[in-house]
Amino acid sequence: MDRVKVGPLEFSRIVYGMWRLGDDEDTSPAHVQAKIEACLAQGITTMDQADIYGGYTAEAILGDALRASPGLREKIEIVTKCDIIAPVGRYADKRVKYYDTSAHHITASVEQSLTAMGIEVIDLLLIHRPDPLIHHEETGLALDTLVAAGKVRAVGVSNFKRHDWSLLQSAMETPLATNQVELSVMHHAPLTDGEVAWMQEKAVPIMAWSPLAGGRLFGEEGAAVREVLTRVAQEAGVGPEAVAVAWLLRHPALILPVMGTNNLRRIKGLGDALKVTLDRQSWFEIYTAALGHEVP
Repeated sequence: MDRVKVGPLEFSRIVYGMWRLGDDEDTSPAHVQAKIEACLAQGITTMDQADIYGGYTAEAILGDALRASPGLREKIEIVTKCDIIAPVGRYADKRVKYYDTSAHHITASVEQSLTAMGIEVIDLLLIHRPDPLIHHEETGLALDTLVAAGKVRAVGVSNFKRHDWSLLQSAMETPLATNQVELSVMHHAPLTDGEVAWMQEKAVPIMAWSPLAGGRLFGEEGAAVREVLTRVAQEAGVGPEAVAVAWLLRHPALILPVMGTNNLRRIKGLGDALKVTLDRQSWFEIYTAALGHEVP
């Protein structure tokens, strides 16, 4: 498994996303450990979390596994996120879903995440969504302070546009390490609207959430793309989902797909994308199928 420099850290090229961890019928420490071990066997060492995942339960589920197997923490990098407050779980009394990038909330959220996961430091903390009410100087100082205090090793953002990134970065000493955005063969606009190009110009790696389009790739909407993916997959001896991920990996920008599944068999096959080599024509065949017409 290739390693990618993300700020001061090194991540596996493929990331295991834990947003569905709490949806599994079995959330026992042993089963969660089995998922992590299946990732580690392929060289997938980076685990993606968020405070809100599983209605604010997923971090604690991971924490139970780490407490049951203390040596596991040293083998993985943990990414988590904050700033979304939804009226569920510990915020069930809230009237509306909203974002909070105040220094108080970010600092409190980090402490809650550290406690829930039973860890001493978060490897990468992301601001989960752009906050229309962001006070960039306050937020930037809070993030810098967390890094200086050793609570987090690096910070970044998620779902930010260029202007959101620039605003926050202007008030920070710590370089933002990444932007986690929705990106897949079915959601490819960031490849042409300037978002990926801007990050590529800055040599900042991109984390791609929902790289299989949240299952849309395997429904009626994805039929044309799936036909091409299946043909390429048969030639490579892998599944079509591996080709969809390889399509992202083929891009010269450093894109790290965040793969989320609770199925152990599928977890064991996450690394299959690295077995696929796409030449330029194959990449454009897939892209053309996604567009529904040939490129201009």
